[in-house]
Order: sequence, then structure tokens, then C-alpha cells
Amino acid sequence: MTTKAYVLIETAVGKTRDVLMELRSVHGVREADAVTGEYDVVAVVEAESLNAIGDLVTGNIHTIGGIQRTTTYLSVSM
Repeated sequence: MTTKAYVLIETAVGKTRDVLMELRSVHGVREADAVTGEYDVVAVVEAESLNAIGDLVTGNIHTIGGIQRTTTYLSVSM
């Protein structure tokens, strides 16, 4: 079963476009869009487990230059 999460990303001023371009090339990132409001980018990510989501976010997303802060929300089935 695939685990899905939404990652809300705050970028440094002027870095949103660069973050989006790099984010879209990360394996496991299904969608990434610039948004208005408190955050600058929202990404939909998928992986095989909760631990894999954590590894994806901390190892592949947090390391992208220009990202200042992320908040991750796990999707739940209802």
C-alpha cells in the first residue's frame, strides 16, 4: 500500500521557481505547485511506508537549496 502526504514548503525570497524545478525531479514527488498564502509551494509525495515518506522529506526535499521550512501532512483513508 502506498503512503501519500502533502508537503507545505516555505521558500527563501526569489527561490520559489528554483525550488519547484528541483522538487519536480525528485523521485516520489507526484505533484508540486506554487501557491499563495502562508506557504509558497505544495507538493504531493508518495512512498511505500511512513518511514519512506520521512526519508523522502528529510533526505531529498529538505536538502533542496532555497527551502526554509516544511510542514508535512499525511493523507488518511476514510
